[in-house]
Amino acid sequence: MSSDALPPDPFAGDPHDPALSLDVPEGEEPDALSEQERDEVVADLADLAVYQALLEGRGVRGIVVDCGDCGEQHFHEWSLLRASLQQLLEEGQMRPHEPAFDPDPANYVTWEYCRGYADAVLSDG
Repeated sequence: MSSDALPPDPFAGDPHDPALSLDVPEGEEPDALSEQERDEVVADLADLAVYQALLEGRGVRGIVVDCGDCGEQHFHEWSLLRASLQQLLEEGQMRPHEPAFDPDPANYVTWEYCRGYADAVLSDG
């Protein structure tokens, strides 16, 4: 997925962009992902495709993550999470993005729920 799939940056070209402080200092490259980290992101992208295929038709809009930094839940729609993971794979970092607007928590599940649901549906037993 290309960066064109991401929403436009409302601060593009603004010298007072608050996200500029989060960028890597000029002249420095962000740390590249290790081979293991790349493999994990690729596996997450593959898992995400399966989870979306299984759950989107059941009304699930995406995944909720408990943030260890701020202590709040972050709601990620399928396409936004895919774009963020793809960006991590391509650029070695995820840029900040706007939170979901007024999400209904009932429409989001955890990554662990997705994994368990997929295991149950796809099991041979």
